[in-house]
Amino acid sequence: MSSKLPPATPIPASPSRKDYTQDAAYQVQAERNAAPIFDRKDPFALFTEWMEEARLHELNDSNAMSLATLGEDGVPDVRMVLLKSFDADGFVFYTNFNSAKGRQLKAHPAAALCFHWKSLRRQVRIRGTANPVTDAEADAYFYSRARGSQIGAVASDQSASLESRALFEARLAKLEQDFDGKDIPRPAHWSGWRLAPHVIEFWRDRPFRLHDRLVFTRGETQAEWDKERLYP
Repeated sequence: MSSKLPPATPIPASPSRKDYTQDAAYQVQAERNAAPIFDRKDPFALFTEWMEEARLHELNDSNAMSLATLGEDGVPDVRMVLLKSFDADGFVFYTNFNSAKGRQLKAHPAAALCFHWKSLRRQVRIRGTANPVTDAEADAYFYSRARGSQIGAVASDQSASLESRALFEARLAKLEQDFDGKDIPRPAHWSGWRLAPHVIEFWRDRPFRLHDRLVFTRGETQAEWDKERLYP
């Protein structure tokens, strides 16, 4: 006997002319997105501006980004991670190197990132090559984390099969007891990746889906950036 599924929530239709012209909040952001960006020469400077604005307007985790990697089975894999720092050398995030994404990046360092700031109606897509951060960088970030997060990094065999939540919580409790009054050493397998970009694309919403797209590309990490507009 087949069970009946509940009625699906209707997917919103494409905006109408009325939606575009009478939505006050949309009009405010559309005006902001009309500011010139195509004269920019440095994608990192433009990203800095957009990230600063996202921190003011995005309700949760303005530094959240999707990370796409190539799975061990040859199939793409994607998940959300948090950007922890960035500069002209690349975009940095931290994880367990024995996790699925850690293993995938070790085998295939080519990866992609995507930021989507719904409140700003903007998106940034990044493609590049991931390399491990230095031990000094990993130590500095690890010891900046809350103690509970440090213990969690030690306790979790990230992405491995877990028999029960109770087993994990028992391991956490034991580690809290073992490290009571002591510093928690950073596990050697817990570190970070820096994605050095070869392509950075900036996208921003415009009425009637006539969006702006500006893409920067370079062949080598230290090479000059080329840029071009793309059709929406």
